[in-house]
Amino acid sequence: MVISSRGDRLPYRILYPIDYNPAKAYPLIVVLHGGGERGNDNEKQLTHGANLFLADSNRKQYPAIVLFPQCSANSYWARADIRRDQSPYAIRFNYQSEPGAPLQALLELVREMRDKKQVLKNKIFITGLSMGGMGTFEAVYRAPGLFAAAAPICGGGDPASYTRAMAKIPFRVFHGTDDPVVGVELSRSMVARLKELGGRVEYIEYPGVQHNSWDKAFAEPDFIGWFFRQKQ
Repeated sequence: MVISSRGDRLPYRILYPIDYNPAKAYPLIVVLHGGGERGNDNEKQLTHGANLFLADSNRKQYPAIVLFPQCSANSYWARADIRRDQSPYAIRFNYQSEPGAPLQALLELVREMRDKKQVLKNKIFITGLSMGGMGTFEAVYRAPGLFAAAAPICGGGDPASYTRAMAKIPFRVFHGTDDPVVGVELSRSMVARLKELGGRVEYIEYPGVQHNSWDKAFAEPDFIGWFFRQKQ
């Protein structure tokens, strides 16, 4: 657990490479969970995606330090006002206020890890699903120089706030066309904005898939490999 400069607590799990050598430096991959995995048990955040990174084949082929933080039950990774009385939800992002406590704590933790010799400073990656996909977009907005690549899954963000500083980072965005919770237009608008800014963005849309598009995304044969081809 880390305690931020504001005094907020952030539980997290770390997965180290097989045959981890603290004298070497490795890529760092940050994985942000969705709304259903919030809490303080430091376990539920492993529900989706952990098996992908735990697979021996991936750990051998893609040696990395993988960080799984957990957002508290009454918080969100992203600054957003959400109305759940319609489908998809009506979501309005607010990047103009300061980051929420979980994201602030996470960014401080990642910076602390970056400054240690075990992390490759030009290979810090971030991904997340649903609420975590929204957090991925906002994390890049808050700290564009920190990350080398981002892969938001069924998330969304504030396209009007994105600038060329954010568009310098390679993005790979995933969403299901029939998502009844986080509407596909939220990803489409972020992708359009990134392209408008001249960014490098790949968009993968799954026809007929609803809110669980992370299952498809994590099953992509090069989901982890894509990150390893990126660097600052």
